[in-house]
Amino acid sequence: MQDRQEQISQVVVTAGQMRDIEKRIFAAGMPVVALMEKVAGLIARRIPEIPANTPLLRGSRVGILVGPGHNGGDALVVARELYFRGYEVWIYSPFSKLKELTSQHLQYAQSLGIPIYQTIEQLPDSDLLIDGLFGFGLERNLTDPIASAINQLNELSIPIYSIDLPSGLHTDTGEVLGTAIRATHTFCLGLWKLAFFQDRALEYLGKAELIDFDIPLADVEAVLKDAPKIKRITRAKALATLPLPRPAVTHKYKEGHLLLICGSRRYAGGAILTGLGARASGVGMLSIAVPESLKSILVSHLPEALIVGCPETESGAIAHLQLPQNTDLSSFNAIACGPGLTRDATPIVQEAIDSNRPLLLDADGLNILAQMGAIATLKKRQAVSVLTPHTGEFERLFPDVADAKHDKVKAVQEAAAESGAIVLLKGARTAIANPQGAVWIIPESTPALARGGSGDVLTGLLGGLLTQAATKQIPVEDIVATAAWWHSQAGIIAAQERSELGVDAFTLTQYLMKTLT
Repeated sequence: MQDRQEQISQVVVTAGQMRDIEKRIFAAGMPVVALMEKVAGLIARRIPEIPANTPLLRGSRVGILVGPGHNGGDALVVARELYFRGYEVWIYSPFSKLKELTSQHLQYAQSLGIPIYQTIEQLPDSDLLIDGLFGFGLERNLTDPIASAINQLNELSIPIYSIDLPSGLHTDTGEVLGTAIRATHTFCLGLWKLAFFQDRALEYLGKAELIDFDIPLADVEAVLKDAPKIKRITRAKALATLPLPRPAVTHKYKEGHLLLICGSRRYAGGAILTGLGARASGVGMLSIAVPESLKSILVSHLPEALIVGCPETESGAIAHLQLPQNTDLSSFNAIACGPGLTRDATPIVQEAIDSNRPLLLDADGLNILAQMGAIATLKKRQAVSVLTPHTGEFERLFPDVADAKHDKVKAVQEAAAESGAIVLLKGARTAIANPQGAVWIIPESTPALARGGSGDVLTGLLGGLLTQAATKQIPVEDIVATAAWWHSQAGIIAAQERSELGVDAFTLTQYLMKTLT
């Protein structure tokens, strides 16, 4: 059984779910004031530990931004604790009406002699700002004067630490509600909120960390039991999902046989990168179908693979599959199809779709599927289908599904439910959904992966793991999430060593194994 901390670190909730969980905690007898003290105490102890350009030493000036609700109350307890520890604290409280508990904390701060200001023009200089203006659940657009105040605070070029969520962000979609605090660091309270994994919120969140204040798992499970699970994949979960350790007695066919269908005379590199990604997966047997003119190139890069040279069209695409004698598509444990094919390979993609094998489609495989009508085509398949689109490909595949740029999680859930496929929507925070609505989110990535060929590496890596999952009965959505996590982590490690400019797709393949060591 997973330990509590690992389980909590995976959970992602909506604003409504978080409210229901808190209601259960308070109904069970936890006083609101006690929880506020606990949460704020954890934050106050954490703040001096966070690396910054300028260390937060005793005597440093800290500005506390206080809103009308309990988020403002949290901030005021932090203000009090920092004040008692020797920091020079001031408070910005622009609201005339506060919740009772927040008002009491403000009154006590005033009795301690902590300066309180009502307008942005009055604020003194500071080394750090603590944002407690609005917590989770904000749904209306911010207006002046608070919107103008937030814009001015963002221009101060000093660190801002937000409590629970940067003020002004929608908890579920990550939408900026008029304007929002651009945090340097965000303390997410109790459970991860959905906004932390929406691409458009990322520039406002800064470095995010979870402040675990010991929510009972029973309360989380009681609220989430009937809802599709949304989880962030952790290193521990990903490593536990990999087909490791292998049995002491095994052989290459027990470790799966993958067929890659990829490449064209114009895009030979796509086939090579996909093959290198598959190699890193540890798949037992690897066959790669390419146009005949690419065969010698592929053999030189992947000597252990069986390279299948196929007749090609005048444009250099695969004309038809020419598999070895006594071999057909049912001979493989899984098929991955798409990188570098060009749309001239439409009959080949159709043949792969018509097979009874688990199928991964990417790149031109997706573009061809979109031309066929993705939902109707996929519904006819009996075997597992996995799609790995970026946002543009997603919109072509699912033109009637919710806008992926507005709410990635909702969009990927709808696409998976309507198509019956497992859908991986790429981005700064990749999201994976199965047809039942369960979602895995990749919690971190790097813009270093925004380069041609990175997706081809993922296709190969995922294809190899999908093949092994087919022989070992691992849940497919778990293996898809694990592959995406592995790919992302390799990019992060490579960028740390080489900078975000130094991670080309070939280099990325060389960092895949470093992720696991």
